Amino acid sequence: MNRLTRRIGDASARRPWVTVAAWLAALALVLPLAGLAGGSFVDDLVAPGSRSEKAMELLEERFPEASGGSAVAVFAVPAGDRIERHRPAIEAAVDRVAEVRHVAAVTDPFTAGTVSPDGRIGFAQVTFDISAMEVDPEEIDALGAAVEPVRGDGVTAELGGDTVFVNAETPTSGAEAAGLLTALVILVVVFGTVVTALVPIALALVAVAAGLGGIALLAHVTDISTAAPTIGAMIGLGVGIDYALFIVARCRENRAAGQDNRTALSGAMGSSGAAVLFAGGTVVVAMTALALTGLGFLTSTGLSTSLVVLFAAAAALTLLPALLTLLGDRIHKDGRLRRSRRRRSSGRPEDTAWWRYAHRVAARPWRHLLAASAVLLALAAPALSMETGFPDAGGDAADTTHRRAYDLLAEGFGPGFNAPLLVVADLRSPGVDAEGIPELSRSLAADPGIASVGEPRISAAGDTVVLPAFPTTAPADTATSDTLERVLGAVPDNVAISGLTAMTDDLTRQLADTLPLFIGAIILVSFLLLMLVFRSVVVPLKAALMNLLSIGGAYGVVVAVFQWGWLGDLFNLDEPLLIASPMPTIFFAVLFGLSMDYEVFLLSRVREEYDATGDTEEAVARGMAVTGRVITSAALIMTVVFLSFVANPSPLVKMMGLGLATAIVLDATLVRMVLMPAAMALLGRANWWLPRPLDRRLPRIGTERTDAPPTTAEPALAPAAPRNN
Repeated sequence: MNRLTRRIGDASARRPWVTVAAWLAALALVLPLAGLAGGSFVDDLVAPGSRSEKAMELLEERFPEASGGSAVAVFAVPAGDRIERHRPAIEAAVDRVAEVRHVAAVTDPFTAGTVSPDGRIGFAQVTFDISAMEVDPEEIDALGAAVEPVRGDGVTAELGGDTVFVNAETPTSGAEAAGLLTALVILVVVFGTVVTALVPIALALVAVAAGLGGIALLAHVTDISTAAPTIGAMIGLGVGIDYALFIVARCRENRAAGQDNRTALSGAMGSSGAAVLFAGGTVVVAMTALALTGLGFLTSTGLSTSLVVLFAAAAALTLLPALLTLLGDRIHKDGRLRRSRRRRSSGRPEDTAWWRYAHRVAARPWRHLLAASAVLLALAAPALSMETGFPDAGGDAADTTHRRAYDLLAEGFGPGFNAPLLVVADLRSPGVDAEGIPELSRSLAADPGIASVGEPRISAAGDTVVLPAFPTTAPADTATSDTLERVLGAVPDNVAISGLTAMTDDLTRQLADTLPLFIGAIILVSFLLLMLVFRSVVVPLKAALMNLLSIGGAYGVVVAVFQWGWLGDLFNLDEPLLIASPMPTIFFAVLFGLSMDYEVFLLSRVREEYDATGDTEEAVARGMAVTGRVITSAALIMTVVFLSFVANPSPLVKMMGLGLATAIVLDATLVRMVLMPAAMALLGRANWWLPRPLDRRLPRIGTERTDAPPTTAEPALAPAAPRNN
């Protein structure tokens, strides 16, 4: 692996302008194509093999007019007024809605009787001739334009329903730019020069731009989740900056040790470059493992994020050495390199706070191990009471039209009106027949969780019946899931339930069923990869356990903030929320992959020092001395990038941002700087134990030392590490 990354870096450095031109050409090709041929993003919310999927397939085959997507145009007036007084304007809006492309039918709230008892709120039911996930954002915009004129008549008009909700675009806050600016400031402090600090930022932006363009093109040929671009950009910015940071820092360290630019860069690409390749591969493995859930929207999210990470790793291994070659000594223009050479004798690891701290931990390993574990377990404790559910429009930002429509419908018709269930009866199969439909309707209405049951709709062939049923509780309420379970248990075998609420309930159940397999697969593959790299079975086992602790701590913090409502005002939350059921799975994939990044970067250097000294405790101390500030800076940058997404109006994006930032902080502090040195001190030489039969059979792909300079304590970085008293 070292030779491969060294050769790639050397080839790029020999022809820097060719490499830069190739990247610019790729961007010039991908980005315009993405704009011209890129597809729309859509969430595939079908759980394969579920009863809701069977119900939808039955409707599409025999009753297509009942399988199309639906939306509602909600009209409301202030207290003391009645929408009847605005009937001409509302009916004109309904007529305009009917002219929108793919709208098959639209009801009049006055003739259909869909007006609230107090006369303030009414809605028009909109039915499309295609499924909710096939409706384009252009149609949603056209609906908005159709109802806009009625607002001038003093009427509130909002769009809601399943089709509008699933096609809503994820809003942005603009704080992401502030996160990048903060990352730039951190890099300037670390490197002491603006030119060098701009390189990782530029590389990350190039990787994200190329990755998002690739995602858009991918959406042209397959369904890509609406969350994929946001998650891809979030992860791409973080890893793109970090990968470049580690290589640049190693290159500057080599230069400070007396090597010329070419040799220093080649050595950095052979050592840190190999770590980047392995770390990126680990993230890709973790994200592509989302396909094990069998859910389309998670599979597409994993593949899309993997694409961005691949671009980030490729940019670090090719574009970065080309840029560093072109910049030459300008990355050292602050004069720190020259000063560090004059003081090279004082740049020993033994003179750093990190070296002394590592030996302090090694002197009392049990105390540090138990204390850090106790903190992580305490943070993880709230995760034991985690309650998951699929998000509904009621959890979105209050300034979105579908959230306002949701609130108006709940106010006028009850919370369960936003959670319609489509009860589908297959009259060709044994069970309930046409004569039994009235009894089926009465039995549904008798359930305490059902508020009302609508009139049955019968297909033209008379072989399929659809009954709309409205629960008494909101879509994401656990009581709604309980109602759905009772109804499914009571109806005959030829009756199934569909609708967005039933579909998302099946998704939540499938996620819970596949989560153990998913976690086990990621841990197993990561274990095997780490065993190949570090020639040990103890190191990957320790890494897996520690990563589980940091991920558990992140889960606990997210539960405390979002589910329990702790510090809700700080995060601008209107009310406590259930944890979105896809989040634990996505969290684990992303966090496990990112945690392995720091494990690889730190242990690669520890392994180099161990090969040189044969002393595990001293190898850990030296490894921390030369990487401590770099890893801390990288973690701080990634934390800032992730925290910038907490300002996003979407609660789901807030969850992602807070969870990722928390895990990175825990991993870079308690795990990497406390648990890891304490555990390695206790294990000693056993850290590197590998059964001889395995040692003989396993291929050698490790990140072993390759022409590394004498160990120095990051003399090329600024500012100097703080000294402990």
